[in-house]
Amino acid sequence: MTVRVFVAGGSGVLGRRLVPRLVARGHRVTATTTSAAKLGLLRELGADGVVMDGLDALSVGAAVAGARPDVIVHQLTAISPAHAGKPDIRHPDRWFALTNRLRTEGTDHLLAAAEATGVPHVVAQSHGSWNGVRAGGWVKTEEDPLDLMPATPAHGGMLALRHLEDAVLGAGGAALRYGAFYGPGAIDDQVELVRRRLYPLVGRATGHSSWIHLDDAASATVLAVEQKARGVFNIVDDEPAPAAEWLPYLAECAGARRPLRVPVWLARLVAGEQAVVVMTQGRGFSNAKAKRELGWEPRYPSWRQGFKEELA
Repeated sequence: MTVRVFVAGGSGVLGRRLVPRLVARGHRVTATTTSAAKLGLLRELGADGVVMDGLDALSVGAAVAGARPDVIVHQLTAISPAHAGKPDIRHPDRWFALTNRLRTEGTDHLLAAAEATGVPHVVAQSHGSWNGVRAGGWVKTEEDPLDLMPATPAHGGMLALRHLEDAVLGAGGAALRYGAFYGPGAIDDQVELVRRRLYPLVGRATGHSSWIHLDDAASATVLAVEQKARGVFNIVDDEPAPAAEWLPYLAECAGARRPLRVPVWLARLVAGEQAVVVMTQGRGFSNAKAKRELGWEPRYPSWRQGFKEELA
């Protein structure tokens, strides 16, 4: 059955992998971009493109009303250097400032537009990589809360994720906690730091992270759309792993020397609290629910396979 899908953020790093998959499944896709210069790209991907400002309620309302979708897929972020500037893990409040607004104000605008035009289903991008609550085991399920990182510069971003999830679940939709993205265009900046030996291990580097290839994130999203999924789903690969394992392997795949190791106190001083938490206390996520309820199987079950293929 053809579904009219409205992809907010269709020209983004995940949107560019998602839109062609929806089109290939026979769905009619309207995808948004903030730049008229990218409308040609969206046409090439098979979508009807529209310029939309996710922080402008009138712009969002007009775009959704014009598309008359059956489902809205919320992929609005502003993490790329073009929108957010140079990555700044020491100051995530600055780096993610616009993304945090898109996850709060932008979410509210999309849900208001959905209600106004009778759109029955919303699927939204959340995040679940290293940010599971820091208590208990290293791997978290959808029942576990996210780490709100109180009294740190990351707190605002964690609150934005909670707002998004609460709002979307309140509207009967699905929040997809994607792991850390890798794939075309997703980790070029990280790989460059690894090659320059500017991405060190911190302390014992026991903090866990979960990864997901962009194509696997896209395939899970298609299933969530087609199955009218509701609730929270962790969209991650099968192998949450400590930084002590994945970072040296990433360096090996990138043809770089082994990462340096720095003490916690120095990392906190230079890179900030979030970097320390990711490396030393981060909690990864389980994908069991997505496999069980969506029937999803990642093409890249481990970052080991994915890193090697991506950087070959």
